[in-house]
Amino acid sequence: MNAPVPLILTGDRPTGPLHLGHYIGSLKNRVAYQHEYRQFIMLADSQALTDNMDNPAKIHNNLLEVAFDYLAVGIDPAKTTIFVQSQVPELAELAFYYLNLVTVARLERNPTVKEEIRLRNFERDIPAGFLTYPVSQAADITAFKATLVPVGEDQIPMIEQTNEIVRRFNRTYNCETLVEARALVPEVGRLPGLDGRAKMSKSLGNALNLGASEQEISKAVKKIYTDPQHLRIEDPGHLEGNVAFIWLDAFDDDRAALEEMKAHYVRGGLADSKVKARLEACLQELLAPIRARREEFARDPAEVMRILQRGTEAAREVAARTMAEVKAVLGLNYF
Repeated sequence: MNAPVPLILTGDRPTGPLHLGHYIGSLKNRVAYQHEYRQFIMLADSQALTDNMDNPAKIHNNLLEVAFDYLAVGIDPAKTTIFVQSQVPELAELAFYYLNLVTVARLERNPTVKEEIRLRNFERDIPAGFLTYPVSQAADITAFKATLVPVGEDQIPMIEQTNEIVRRFNRTYNCETLVEARALVPEVGRLPGLDGRAKMSKSLGNALNLGASEQEISKAVKKIYTDPQHLRIEDPGHLEGNVAFIWLDAFDDDRAALEEMKAHYVRGGLADSKVKARLEACLQELLAPIRARREEFARDPAEVMRILQRGTEAAREVAARTMAEVKAVLGLNYF
């Protein structure tokens, strides 16, 4: 008998259109994964409300924007199930049961949660939904019995906590109902923002969206952070922290020519404008077809919504089977 095809669960919060950081960190890989694995992609609108509860329209308005981006980069709904988190109520029910298997102290020790709390300046004024996000994520993963979850290194503690819940559930109820998942960390890490900050982010205003126009790409590249010490063309340049070269490493396929350019820059005699011109050419070539496909999908939002509805119905069937197994183990199948 053949081994079961590994199942992947991944997704994004629909708080705005997706950008180059999403593409290099996850989307590019998801396009490849769909040919090898059974893949579910979740639009995490419920989770996005944990820190946007005062502005639900932001989530609603961006749901289709993110769907357009998925389809534009090559996610095929015939091969990948794209679904909306809030429309699969089994996920919230699972999270409710899992909350009894984890302590507040353990949630507060989660390094990912601690960092997000720090970034948002919550201190002790933490929305309960935000604090319990690892439990919600555990429900999302285990509902589909995902064995692989593509995440950045900063999200590994979330997968570890999911597996703790899985083990405790199976041990407590003497069953093998839930399965553990493995973090699938991409080789390329987070892409720094235009301004040289640690990561590209919509909220920091340092991102370049996948649907950017030719003019927006050109404008963004012109202001990209390079080497502040490279004041004259003849000065030796530095590659470390130079966002233009970091982006070229991510998007330039001509490795030999790029290495030659790096060497020229380091020894001096190469203007930043030349580096930026090469980067802009790479980005224009990459984003032009994505932008064209995105515009095509955006012309028929009703069809894209039907794609999401079909995917959500399929996802709910899978989650409902897991929910039935969990309720049977808990003795909640009265009728």
